[in-house]
Amino acid sequence: MTTTQTSICPRCGRPSEDGGVCPECRAADVRLLSCNPYVTAVYCPVCGSQKRGNTWSDLEVPREDLIAELAISSVTIHQDARDARVTIQSEDPTSNRTTCTVEVEATLYGVPVKETCRTEIRWQKESCNRCSRISGGYYAGIVQVRATDRKINAYERRVATNIAEQTEESLQQSGDRLSFISDLDDSRDGLDITVGTQHLGQEIAKQVTGALGGRFTTHPKLVGEKDGKGLYRITYSVRLPYHQKGDVVVSRGRYYEVREIEGRRLGVFDLQNGTSLTLRTDDVERLIGNVREARSALVVFVQPGVVGLMDPDTYVTREVNPVPWTTPVEGEYIRVLRDDEDDRLVIVG
Repeated sequence: MTTTQTSICPRCGRPSEDGGVCPECRAADVRLLSCNPYVTAVYCPVCGSQKRGNTWSDLEVPREDLIAELAISSVTIHQDARDARVTIQSEDPTSNRTTCTVEVEATLYGVPVKETCRTEIRWQKESCNRCSRISGGYYAGIVQVRATDRKINAYERRVATNIAEQTEESLQQSGDRLSFISDLDDSRDGLDITVGTQHLGQEIAKQVTGALGGRFTTHPKLVGEKDGKGLYRITYSVRLPYHQKGDVVVSRGRYYEVREIEGRRLGVFDLQNGTSLTLRTDDVERLIGNVREARSALVVFVQPGVVGLMDPDTYVTREVNPVPWTTPVEGEYIRVLRDDEDDRLVIVG
């Protein structure tokens, strides 16, 4: 004879597999989630950066995602919950408060459960370390861009400015958020770039001379002391060369385009025969211009040993010698510079 014994839940009387409290009653006794009353979000009102712990971050997060992240950070879900699905609804009763209703659906001991709780995000303004330094006039150095025996030109100003801004952006994206430019003074004498870190100043000076030639020197100045160590501000003195890449110069009656500059030596391209060679700066007799200033001249005719070009200023056809490194085509344009001293058009490409 076989006897079947059925276990029941001592609370509700429903069947229970192990004779203890059934899953429904266990789930009813457990609080699925709890919310902290509020969570504080610190942000900089100037640049919008967020403070995480003691660290400022420039990582841009959409406001909706940030609200969800902050709301979830205030929620604690029971450790036995499985397959939790979280829904968040928010509203802004004031400019510095966001109330959030957090709903969680999960499985607890095999029983589907759902609960809600409320939390509040308190938005707190605080000037970040970078903006505090900028507003306080702090700087670690100045990059001074000048040229040797001449004023820097508009092209050099533009290149140096672009390099400075791109270097600033690159360092900040890599996490060096204190590498900022607080001032960019475009004066008659040259360009002064005020920087927040010596690393930024060094990189700008190095890249400017790499792009435009020349060299730079550093001049530290003691401005104080911290923890027994001297605090210095550094002037990065960038000195661009007298000649620039693209200059067309005359030496011994021939025209050359400057391609490289190394100290007192110029790597040049012979505009008559298309060969490359090196000149000393002392060999240069005069400068006629830069290829950036070249004009377009219409090729009127091409004959053996002579090319007819329409002067872009007078519209008169001028005859010039052909050069072997380029092939003029009748009816098309070719770039020229004018040598005012010899009243000649010089083909540059």
